[in-house]
Amino acid sequence: MNEQHVLVVFPHPDDEAFGVSGTIAQYVQSGTPVTYACLTLGEMGRNMGVPPFANRETLPLIRRQELEEACRVLGIHDLRLLGYRDKTVEFEDEEELADRIAAIVAETNPSLVITFYPGYSVHPDHDACGAAVIRALKRWPKEQRPTVYCVAFSKNCEQDLGQPDIVRDVSSVIDTKLAAIRAHRSQTEGLMQAASKRGDALAWLKTERFWTYRWDD
Repeated sequence: MNEQHVLVVFPHPDDEAFGVSGTIAQYVQSGTPVTYACLTLGEMGRNMGVPPFANRETLPLIRRQELEEACRVLGIHDLRLLGYRDKTVEFEDEEELADRIAAIVAETNPSLVITFYPGYSVHPDHDACGAAVIRALKRWPKEQRPTVYCVAFSKNCEQDLGQPDIVRDVSSVIDTKLAAIRAHRSQTEGLMQAASKRGDALAWLKTERFWTYRWDD
């Protein structure tokens, strides 16, 4: 847990919730500052709550409020909203997006960055976000780059990348993690209700898996 600063970069509110929020909570509890750069407000999300309480017009504001609440629960005091549009990250100018991420890296000087593994994260926004982070970090000499923990969950991720080299037990902060997930109510309420009816169906939330990015230069 000896990191000087952790930078989390994801494209959507709630991307942090299921796979990373336990790790974030542990770093915060250990006194490590965490910055979260979120590229969009997830305004094109299909879920509107169970029962529905959002609509296409109100969803962006609701998701912003949910993200702010999740950050409050996790103890994140530095949330950066980059203002890109949901489901269009892959079409953004690659260098401009990398510029903005590089600026945050230069400002915060993280020893650890957490993002999606490019090519292994299913959603085009996920892959584009991870690729932009890697592009930004490549501007630093290899020996000066932070460690990068990547989230991957495509069907071929283990076949291509091997087993994750970082598997964290987050059971000590599971209540905080569940609260962070529930904060994204419009997106997670139905799933959490269904899971709660299946006994210990949430046991998988007690571990978080990462692949340390392997530089190719």
